[in-house]
Amino acid sequence: MQAPRRVVVTGLGAVTPLGITVEEFWSNVAAGRSGVGPITLFDASPLPTRFAAEVKGFEPTAFINKKDARKMDRFTQFAFVAAQQALADSKLEITDANRDDIGCIMGSGIGGIITLESQHKVLLEQGSDRLSPFFIPMMIGNMAPGMISIALNIHGPTMTTVSACASSNNAIGDAFRAVQSGEAEAMICGGSEAPISPIAVGGFCAMRALSTRNDDPATASRPFDAERDGFVICEGGGALVLEERTAAMKRGAQVYAEMIGYGQSSDAYHMVAPDPDARGVKLAMIRGLRDAGVKPEDVGYINAHATSTGLGDASETQAIKAVFGEGAKKLPVSANKSMFGHALGAAGALEGICTVLTLQRGIIPPTINYHTFDPQCDLDCVPNLARKADVDVAISNSFGFGGHNAVLVFKRHVDA
Repeated sequence: MQAPRRVVVTGLGAVTPLGITVEEFWSNVAAGRSGVGPITLFDASPLPTRFAAEVKGFEPTAFINKKDARKMDRFTQFAFVAAQQALADSKLEITDANRDDIGCIMGSGIGGIITLESQHKVLLEQGSDRLSPFFIPMMIGNMAPGMISIALNIHGPTMTTVSACASSNNAIGDAFRAVQSGEAEAMICGGSEAPISPIAVGGFCAMRALSTRNDDPATASRPFDAERDGFVICEGGGALVLEERTAAMKRGAQVYAEMIGYGQSSDAYHMVAPDPDARGVKLAMIRGLRDAGVKPEDVGYINAHATSTGLGDASETQAIKAVFGEGAKKLPVSANKSMFGHALGAAGALEGICTVLTLQRGIIPPTINYHTFDPQCDLDCVPNLARKADVDVAISNSFGFGGHNAVLVFKRHVDA
């Protein structure tokens, strides 16, 4: 049997509350800055939570022609721009010779909910004959990779993964498999989400899932901290370009990291609560490491899912300790969500970018807003300040409502 092909990351793109380029995003993450503030996209005054991590200064027509931008929900716009950035960064030229072998897989948890909400208002106030003919195609979750593939005229595997907050990791993992198996030569992958709307924020408030620290939004996201009181909702999009390594090296591509493993599982336990035994999370990490052919002791960093919820952070800690044993307490485990909140279906893409840059640049991002020790989360969470470290292997965790678990494994790239 032929060995699986090697897969490398050659391009990155990001539209985030901490910047609308990768370099701006990474600079702010490495500096431990918060992108959380009062909601400005709608009047949130009636809600228990009135803050979020919004993408500031994003003008779609600066990146997308006006006609096309008007046909896209905000989540599609984020995905489209992030994909454009990643492709440009990779310097991968799309030609008639390769366009059939390049695809796009993007994840999104709730897709075009802003369009759904606005068009429902039209229906109630003006009647069905006033609904936009673009309502359905703007709303549906597959339109992000659809619009990307149309714009780029690429014909490889193209779809959306929908597994709640694991969506991006599943998208990246499925793209990895497509390149690894030879189904594609290159894939644009990641995820996007635009959930800062009255119905989405109101729905999470109804679940009591969100932090209510309205007096100090910047410190509201507190993963692993004993005083955490819920997550902070975030919008944005992230994209990576994955390529077969030999071809990428042959064309002189910049390589950020090599992707070496992908593991997934189901908790099969509850709609929204994590399994108290963390069985599914442990299984996904074990499968990811097995797929990558590395041992737990080879891992030098974990980019945690860590949403700043009481049960979730404790469950992930339990799983990490089960998989990594005595080495768990010495293993750096940090939470990007402390800085930009929880981007739901886009979270894994943004955190995947951070994981890849950790490997390339030797900087582990911090978990900010960490002040009070929780004995249920007794890990080295890289509190408050970034840390210089040469990391050879890193994993990125994402877990979603419904019990979906997806783990990505990357390693530092060497030319040999």
